[in-house]
Amino acid sequence: MNEPWSPRARYFALTLSLIVVAALLWYVRVVIQPLIIAGLIVYILMPVVSFVEKRTKLSHKWTVNIVYALSILLFMAIPATVVPILVGEFQNLLVDLSDLPSQIQTWMAKPLDVMIWNYSFHLNLQNFVPDVTEAVSALLNFIPHNALKIIEATSRNITWGIVIVIVSYYLLLDWNETLHWIYDRLPESFQPDARVLYAHISDIWSAYLRGQWLVILILAVGYTVGWAVVGLPGALLLGILAGVLNIIPELGPIIAVVLAASVALIEGSYYWNLSNFWFAVLVVGVYIVLNYAKNIWIMPRVVGRSVKLHEGVVFVAIIAALFVQGVLGVLIVIPLLASLLAIGEYLRRRILGLPPFPEVQEEEDSPEAEEAAA
Repeated sequence: MNEPWSPRARYFALTLSLIVVAALLWYVRVVIQPLIIAGLIVYILMPVVSFVEKRTKLSHKWTVNIVYALSILLFMAIPATVVPILVGEFQNLLVDLSDLPSQIQTWMAKPLDVMIWNYSFHLNLQNFVPDVTEAVSALLNFIPHNALKIIEATSRNITWGIVIVIVSYYLLLDWNETLHWIYDRLPESFQPDARVLYAHISDIWSAYLRGQWLVILILAVGYTVGWAVVGLPGALLLGILAGVLNIIPELGPIIAVVLAASVALIEGSYYWNLSNFWFAVLVVGVYIVLNYAKNIWIMPRVVGRSVKLHEGVVFVAIIAALFVQGVLGVLIVIPLLASLLAIGEYLRRRILGLPPFPEVQEEEDSPEAEEAAA
């Protein structure tokens, strides 16, 4: 009864276990995204917990409770402070937008004098563009007529939000114990490698987060300066908001440019003697230029250097993740790819019989390490 299994039996059990795990993951795939988000929250808060725990000498449980409670209060305080202001501004915006269709129709009713070579003629835009009043009015009435669907989607998102909050708390509370449990399940000879490999992957994700904050800072400054130069009212607030929203692929940039264009259409420019419509076109043009610079140069270069990946690889990975997995895929594809490459490099060196972590080996063989050991 206590005889060890044969190699064939062990391989069969391993294969069967992998199939069962894969099937289980496929069955609960809807839960994977909230779990990934919870893991990202834990990874962001873990350095704060470690710092407070070392400085205050509190127990890990009390430190996690304090840090997590303060994080939730901060997360709730920001909307509580900003939402009343945004609601007032949104109401004013709706009032202005209600007049927008008639303003567009009035602008389009004016014929344009077009000169080509020595010939001049009048161009009436109403003959080429359909009536936009009905379309815009339908867009403004979209929310009231679809309130039930919006409430349903909001309720579902709130439920997943509660799941994320609870799961991230317990992960943060038991993260170290979970790691030790995983290490203990591994073969004893592999445990030192696993610890070093985890530390290496942890450094990759930390570098990625620092790179993301740097991208947000660069974009916030770029949008603020660009819109301030053309005279957009509220350029500082809109620039910072656009920089932060760019961390959300696709949806974030759309929200940012719609807000900026709406302000331009309603308020006009401080400096340029342009109609509000052409000023809004200019504001959108500035945004498009900076957004292309972000996608082609800033994001690949900054994030790629942070995780030591080539800029071209980063660009292709972001585009591929956007089509395959969507927003969440874009957020995690770069550190995930860098982590897989680190694991692949470890396996390659092990297969070839080389030291798995040459940088660690160099530190151990350095004169300083030898003197400390002596």
